[in-house]
Amino acid sequence: MDKQKQIIEMFDQIAPTYDSANRILSLGIDVKWRKEACKKAFEYAPDLNKAVILDVACGTGDMILHWRKNASGFGKSIQKIIGIDPSEGMLEIAKEKLEKYLQSQEVELLLGEAKNLKAVESESVDILSIAYGLRNVVDLKEALQEFARVLKKNGILIVLEFTKKEKENFLDKITGFYTKKVLPLIGAAVSRNYKAYRYLPDSIGEFLSVERLKEELNKVGIETKFAKTYSAGISTLLIGMKR
Repeated sequence: MDKQKQIIEMFDQIAPTYDSANRILSLGIDVKWRKEACKKAFEYAPDLNKAVILDVACGTGDMILHWRKNASGFGKSIQKIIGIDPSEGMLEIAKEKLEKYLQSQEVELLLGEAKNLKAVESESVDILSIAYGLRNVVDLKEALQEFARVLKKNGILIVLEFTKKEKENFLDKITGFYTKKVLPLIGAAVSRNYKAYRYLPDSIGEFLSVERLKEELNKVGIETKFAKTYSAGISTLLIGMKR
């Protein structure tokens, strides 16, 4: 089994406890990060209304719920949100959470990978978000090319991710201890799957730094407009715009 299939299978296994584990491991702070991502996206698209939003690696639908709940508060309207994820287990949870939006056809959920968004037309998306899923994409360059393809000109890309630093300070070492030693134990207690939550810190260590990610985005025609780290650098919000 190749690496990408192994990652997908892992998410299938932890899907039933994924949301509860997230809330515990982040102490609920991830909710604030997602809300700010929505707010910032709309700030960089001030004239946007009846938006088409694509949430890649949508998982259990958390980010989709944030888009729906926060749009009106920021004076925006959403025409449709498409959620795509390669894990059938995660999508099953998302379908339960998003039932009313699925029935009204305000949300559509599709099985698929970031590297192949064939179900989405070119230059049809106003905002593309991917929250804590980019580091799980093995074929990263292909995925970024797909992001650029489906975004409209001046379309907004939102990336929320755990990124690594080129140089670590003392505080980084403390947070690193938590993610490498404590987090897998808590995750395993909730999900009964130690391997999955051992994967998390490993995947952060193997992922790009913010600067490297900016470079890769620039190569596909997406210019970084905003980048901010949260909670001692544990999480990063990056906003890009397609040229």
